[in-house]
Amino acid sequence: MGTTINPFGKQITVVETEFCGRTLSLEVGRLGFRSSASVLARYGDTVVLGTAMVSERTVQGMDYFPLSIDYEEKMYAAGKISGSRFIKREGRPSDDAVLIGRIIDRPIRPLWPKGYRHEVQGIASVLSMDPNFRPDMIAMIAVSAALMLTGAPYDGPVAGLRVGINKNGEHEAFLPAEELDNGKLDLVVAARETGVMMVEAGADEASEDEVADAIQWAFEAMQPAIQLQKELVEKIGVTPQEYELLLPDESIQTEVDAWLDGKLGEDLRKPYPERNVLVKQLRDEFHTAFAEKHGEEYDEKRREYDDAFTMALHKDVRREIVAKKVRPDGRQLTEIRPLSSEVSVLPRTHGSSIFTRGVTQAMNIVTLAPLSYAQIVDTMEREGERRYLHHYNAPGWTVGEVRRLGSPGRREIGHGYLAERALTAVLPDEAEFPYTIRSVTEIMSQNGSTSMAATCSSCLALMDAGVPLKRPVSGIAMGLMMEGDTPYIMSDIADAEDFAGDMDFKVTGTTEGITALQMDMKVHGLSPDILRQALAQAKDGRAHILDHMLSTLSTPRKELSPYAPRVESIQINPDKIREVIGKGGETINKIIAETGAEIDIKDDGTVFIASPNKVSIDGAIQYIQLLTAEPEVGKIYENVPVVSVMDFGAFVQIMPGKDGLVHVSEMKEERVNKPSDVVKEGDLVTVKLVAIDEKGRLNLSMKQAARELGDKK
Repeated sequence: MGTTINPFGKQITVVETEFCGRTLSLEVGRLGFRSSASVLARYGDTVVLGTAMVSERTVQGMDYFPLSIDYEEKMYAAGKISGSRFIKREGRPSDDAVLIGRIIDRPIRPLWPKGYRHEVQGIASVLSMDPNFRPDMIAMIAVSAALMLTGAPYDGPVAGLRVGINKNGEHEAFLPAEELDNGKLDLVVAARETGVMMVEAGADEASEDEVADAIQWAFEAMQPAIQLQKELVEKIGVTPQEYELLLPDESIQTEVDAWLDGKLGEDLRKPYPERNVLVKQLRDEFHTAFAEKHGEEYDEKRREYDDAFTMALHKDVRREIVAKKVRPDGRQLTEIRPLSSEVSVLPRTHGSSIFTRGVTQAMNIVTLAPLSYAQIVDTMEREGERRYLHHYNAPGWTVGEVRRLGSPGRREIGHGYLAERALTAVLPDEAEFPYTIRSVTEIMSQNGSTSMAATCSSCLALMDAGVPLKRPVSGIAMGLMMEGDTPYIMSDIADAEDFAGDMDFKVTGTTEGITALQMDMKVHGLSPDILRQALAQAKDGRAHILDHMLSTLSTPRKELSPYAPRVESIQINPDKIREVIGKGGETINKIIAETGAEIDIKDDGTVFIASPNKVSIDGAIQYIQLLTAEPEVGKIYENVPVVSVMDFGAFVQIMPGKDGLVHVSEMKEERVNKPSDVVKEGDLVTVKLVAIDEKGRLNLSMKQAARELGDKK
């Protein structure tokens, strides 16, 4: 810990602590002089600048908290220049950057008071990246620390840890990306000093206890980073911001509650979508009554009255669950909404399904393509290929709204990634199933937990497409109402419970364990023990949903769609790759043009040949085998061309680029005076390779080939 002076004569303050085996430092005063607050976080060779801006004035007329959190990848941080030929500067964030921005946002967003309407922006800029671990959790700490120094009413600090299980079976933070990708668990936990705020994970069928133990370990291990932020705030000395909360007028809430007395509870306890219709009718009746009561002035305060109506509705939902353990649609806490599903719903696609849970409905379409269609990844952290992609779309009409169409937002990218992670652990490897797989979920109706519907529909469509999954995957969203210290955990939450509740906890997995997690809190932290209970209850819910899915399609189809490409592979000597490709790609393009097959060659000599036509594949394989075959002593080569005739014999091409000599003495059983009496250039002959001399020259015999073939007849 230390203090120095910056160019403006102000103090540079640094605080440090030991954190998971390295020194974590937070520095203030060196950079970002015009921001509301900026913190330079260092951990190993990773350096992240966290900046925060908080507007001085309340934004009037806004019905939501204007908070934005962004994560900026800088290619220079990893010593890289973008591999794009045309665009070299950073532009639109990669999907990875969007997902990390969401990870940082989710534990921070609930920690602001209701009605706070100052604009707040947090940005994490990665300036230097230690390649030994991912920088995202240091970015979260940097942004949280910067927000703490603004004086705004942020109820932090928060810290995060990305935890895996190392080769010794122990929990470890800041593992290399390769170990996380190939390990059993890749878990992110974010928390305050008093409880967990957010969980996200991908897993290779980890058990509920393994995940719960890792959450507990991470919560305890991140405490030094939380205490360091508190130390920084104390050392800097922060002036609290003056602010005004835009809350509903208490008299309005009282008036609305009185009007709704006796109209909620049992009267609205109906299955979806009937409940949604009744709520809309009641809301319309409410606005009509109050417009008549208050006259023209009601238009100015209509939004406040509408917010008060919604608040009363949420309180009623909570009251019914806590008092009677009955949910808005009449379900018990562990009860799943009605399920239905079907497969092969679209005739020309490679695989398709519809999965419906209550009023939530997802259609999924799977497309198979050769490996050459894999997505190239080129980010600050990663470069390589993705052969499995899940995309999620949810237009406005799925929630009954008019909404402009555009590119996918953060929510769509996040939901798609969660469903992608859910299936990644059970996909066949490239050698077993050499395809690029694109799975697209088209949400058809939303009423809670669309990402889990996307997971279930994706699994069914993959099985319908004939993708040999190791095991099928189902998913469920869990909810929570906290009443004092008592948790009320709900399985398969719908909109009403989600909006009124304290937790949204999504769990996916197989019969053998968990494959993905995503948990967000609306209260200020939760005990890991409650999360353990939620995981156990989710296991039963997942099993119920999986049983339904298997009643629709129990195993992956044995045959691919007739419209899907067929892919076969052969192995060649890696030294022969250049012969298949040819100068400037001339040879491989010729094979593609003549056979109609698509060809993809890996560095290890694996060649993938794809085409809907089996004849096309066989033709390409034969062509490649001819190009790469090695001459075999004792083998007979039939109908091969004479390429030149000399006084002492003839040269014959037994395979492309491989010529051998038939000496005049090896042309016939009887004596031959002149080779030209027997063959001429262009003739097709049958020869036997009798020897390869020390210089690699091929010695061929026409008479021995004729003798052997005659004996066989």
